[in-house]
Amino acid sequence: MRFPTPSHARFGRLVAAAALAFLALPGAAFACGSSGYTYAGIASLKSGFGIGSRLTATNDPLVQGGHVAGWIGVGGPRQGPHGSDEWIQVGLSAFPGSPRSNLYYEVARPGKEPVYHEVASAIPTGQSKRVAVLEMASRPNFWRIWVDGNAATKPIYLPGSHGAWRPMATAESWGGSGTACNIFRYQFRQLSIATAPGGGWRSLTASYSFHSADYAVLRTTQASFVATANRSTVQKARYQAGLLNATQ
Repeated sequence: MRFPTPSHARFGRLVAAAALAFLALPGAAFACGSSGYTYAGIASLKSGFGIGSRLTATNDPLVQGGHVAGWIGVGGPRQGPHGSDEWIQVGLSAFPGSPRSNLYYEVARPGKEPVYHEVASAIPTGQSKRVAVLEMASRPNFWRIWVDGNAATKPIYLPGSHGAWRPMATAESWGGSGTACNIFRYQFRQLSIATAPGGGWRSLTASYSFHSADYAVLRTTQASFVATANRSTVQKARYQAGLLNATQ
């Protein structure tokens, strides 16, 4: 899993490259997706000390390659000391061959590869998880993951992170080694930002949204939204998976 950065706010080049790759293939009219990362989410306009949300996979994901995920987090590529990659996130993920989601968190430390940790597997579709990423009150630059009100990790040291990052909530699709057409529908509710280490929670209000061509952000309130595959992407994915014929 990765974080979109401001330079990734417009994903037209990725989508265009994927389209060109499929032009010569049979059934090109039903091709979609990217072998890279594509996103649909929102980001805070202000820095914060954590982010929380009630997160739900409202439909079964359909993953033909790579993975899909819906997550909240802070940090990102080149956001660590000396331009290093550094982040922490928690959310739901899904992989090919399973309609169920996994609860996970991921940590990227400067100079090291990101590490993915599975907290729970086979989360039923429609089951909500209250998740949070929060800097500790008494230990600057130390963070913890919280799930349903309980700490899910030991303190995690992320140098240079104190007050430095803008929280984000997003869904993503990664096509793996090929160009996959993946489906997800994640609901983010009661999004809140920690205004101080250890808490000071306030509803997320000042934010901007972003999405790639195959996906959409449906804002329901300032602090709630749905990240989903758009209608044409769903049709194309179901066709590729053999669940739909070309005339449907």
